[in-house]
Amino acid sequence: MTPPLLPPVEVALARLVPTLPDPPPGRRLAYEPKFDGHRLLIFRLDDSVQMQARSGRIVTRAFPDLEAAAQALPVGTVLDGEVVVWTGGRTDFAAVQKRAAAASAARAARLARELPASYAAFDLLAIDEEDLRPLPYELRRARLMELLEPYPPPLQAVPMTTDRETAATWYEALTDIGVEGLVIKAVDQPYRPGRHWRKLRHSETREAVVVGVVGPRLRPRALALVLPGDDTPVISSPLSPAVRAQLAEALRALPEPEPSEPEHVATDTVGALIPYRPVAPELTVEVRQDSTARHAATTVIRLRGPD
Repeated sequence: MTPPLLPPVEVALARLVPTLPDPPPGRRLAYEPKFDGHRLLIFRLDDSVQMQARSGRIVTRAFPDLEAAAQALPVGTVLDGEVVVWTGGRTDFAAVQKRAAAASAARAARLARELPASYAAFDLLAIDEEDLRPLPYELRRARLMELLEPYPPPLQAVPMTTDRETAATWYEALTDIGVEGLVIKAVDQPYRPGRHWRKLRHSETREAVVVGVVGPRLRPRALALVLPGDDTPVISSPLSPAVRAQLAEALRALPEPEPSEPEHVATDTVGALIPYRPVAPELTVEVRQDSTARHAATTVIRLRGPD
């Protein structure tokens, strides 16, 4: 059997909206909780499983627990969803990033035992030899539920409702478990790349994981950050003196990087590639994003401490 889709596949995305939208006349909307995790596509191939991050990178080695679970899926299955880690009854984005950053198979296996991953599937892109992306969302959703019904965790479908009042209740009630907001989709919509979905977020600020520094290691000018739903680092706006001072002690406590660790590069607020020094993904910061610019600025507000 030849699977209808092979990685890399360009993913559908969502644009931010300020309020919970009403359905247009004569149409229906689907509302899904948005978990703080890493976007992940799962491909069940003839003799293996491959997992693709939003950027297109193959990240299978980082999630051996999900790879093992996905072996049970029918050949040709392609799922789209979020990988999340639950700690203390809520999603933990820093833990997800720690899992994603595992540099060796041994470390990935150890982290899988310490921080087991769950997969929240929200779309079925293909099954057997059939590409489902041209189908409307409601048909893909029905096929997704039928497919995953026999499987236990860690493979699960995200909740969904077409009732706006239920969605509003979810939006207010699910913050305690780490739900970032809602993703809204038209039920007659095919799956296609671009920002055709909508996303309502609770706050203008969100968490990000520090994966590198620009400038001196203990007094950086800016940070390389990974944001929920993505795996591609971005460079923050220049740090304020207060944030630089707050970070100094926390950065000093991180393990020293390997002397041979090369510099990496990431995109800054105007789209330029900026080199940064990698650090262990142990620190979480609160950031605000200005989404009005062509290249959204990411401003670090403060270092997040333990909850």
